[in-house]
Amino acid sequence: MQLAAEIRDLHKYYDLGPVVVKALRGVTTEFPQGDFVAIMGASGSGKSTLLNVLGALDRPTSGQYILGGQDTSQLNDDQLSAIRNQMIGFIFQSYNLIPQFTVIENIGVPLQYMRGVRASEEDWCVELAERVGLADRLDHRPTQLSGGQQQRVAIARALVNDPEIILADEPTGNLDSETEAEIMQVLVDLNAEGRTILMVTHEQEVAKLAKRQLHLKDGMKVFEGVVRDGQMISDGEVVLADDADSPPSPISAPPDAGSDLYEVDDSGSTDGANFNEWNE
Repeated sequence: MQLAAEIRDLHKYYDLGPVVVKALRGVTTEFPQGDFVAIMGASGSGKSTLLNVLGALDRPTSGQYILGGQDTSQLNDDQLSAIRNQMIGFIFQSYNLIPQFTVIENIGVPLQYMRGVRASEEDWCVELAERVGLADRLDHRPTQLSGGQQQRVAIARALVNDPEIILADEPTGNLDSETEAEIMQVLVDLNAEGRTILMVTHEQEVAKLAKRQLHLKDGMKVFEGVVRDGQMISDGEVVLADDADSPPSPISAPPDAGSDLYEVDDSGSTDGANFNEWNE
C-alpha cells in the first residue's frame, strides 16, 4: 500500500502564557493514495488544527507528518512553502477567490506562486474549468458566480498543481442542499480518478460519501473506520450501533481524556471556554 501521507504520534500545543492548550494529543494514522477521509468532531476537537498541520501551514509540537516521503517537521519555512504549493491543493468553505480575477485567473493562482503561468498551463486551467462545469464562465469574476460555481472554481484551483492530496475544509458549509450534492459529486468523481481527499465536515450526510471517517475528541482520535447502516465499524468490528436513520452518536474519549486538555501554571488560571476558542 502506497501512502499519500502519514502522521505519527502527532501533538500540537499552544503556549498562551499561563495556559498551554493541547490541541492535538498523540494522533496517529495513515492516508493511502486514493483515500477519501471525512475528519469529524465537535467544535474544539482539533479538526482545524489537524488540517493546518496536514496543509503544512503549521508544524507539530512533536511527532511526525510524512508527506511525499518527507518529514515536514524537519523542513524550514521555504521548504514548507514549496511542499505546500507543489503537493497540496486547498478547498475552503468561503472559496477564497480573488475578486478582481476571472475564473481562469483564479484557477491559475498557485502556478503564479510557483513560476508564473505559461501558455500551455493556460490551456490546463481551461481544461480544469471545463471539467468542473464552468466552460461557459471562463471570463466571469467571482461576483458574477453563484456559491456553487465559486466552489467549483476553488476545486479546479486545488487541482491545478496536480497535488498529492486535496484538503477540503467544510467545502459545502456555505451551500444549499442541492448545490451541496453537486459539489460532493465532483469530489466523489475526483476520488474515483485516484485523487486523495481529506475533508473536514460537521455534516454526517456529507461524511457518508467519504470512504471512511476519522473522529476526533479533545485532540485525540476516538474512532477511525467506516459508518454503514448506522453502524460505526473499525477494523471490521462494530464499535457503536445506532438507528440506521440517524447519524452516529458521539463516541466517548477515555475517562481521563479531559483532565489535561490545558495546563495552568501558578501565575494564572483559565476555564474551558477559553480552551474551546483555540482548539478548533
